Amino acid sequence: MRKVCPTARFYQAGSSEQFGSSPSPQNESTPFIPQSPYAAAKIFSYHIVHIYRKSYGLFATNGLLFNHTSEKRSDNFVTRKITKAATRIKLGLQDKLYLGNIDTYRDWGHARDYINAIWLMLQHTEPDDFVIASGESHSVKEFLEISFDLLGLDPYKYLKIDTSLNRPLEVNHLLGNPEKAKRILKWEPKISFKELVQIMIDNDMAIAQKEKKMLGVL
Repeated sequence: MRKVCPTARFYQAGSSEQFGSSPSPQNESTPFIPQSPYAAAKIFSYHIVHIYRKSYGLFATNGLLFNHTSEKRSDNFVTRKITKAATRIKLGLQDKLYLGNIDTYRDWGHARDYINAIWLMLQHTEPDDFVIASGESHSVKEFLEISFDLLGLDPYKYLKIDTSLNRPLEVNHLLGNPEKAKRILKWEPKISFKELVQIMIDNDMAIAQKEKKMLGVL
């Protein structure tokens, strides 16, 4: 970038995981206390951006994005794993859901809102660092309960806790403070937590219905 196209605008995808075990709410001044190799690598990238920005005047910005998900998320991630399982259980395609620690808290938003924030960062007059978050924290347990409740199901009839799914070093509570992004970028999340869950349930129900129809044909 520095030699090929120094006028380019560069966005570094940071993560709320960088804050790790720091007290919440977390903002741009909160110290990083990483709890995983992933978080440590993100912190390295964060500092490289600062070095190149200060050394060469490049437009390089860090987005410290808290958990953002959507109906397109892989089911390797807990949110989509839950909504996919809930809809398949509702239609008799699955009978159990295996999860690890459901008492961790995350600040979740819809990916659509967060992509808009990234765009606004790159349109800003100066490169900077921004926390992008909903400003609300919800547990995995709450995500689970809302998902199943939308389908008229009791999640605890189907949930199996598997401790092998727990992280070696768990990040128990992440909650972002997006006031800087709201003030400077005029950014606001438009999709609430409950709306996010509903969108994901609706999407996975449509997929599960197609799966059941195909199985009926076969």
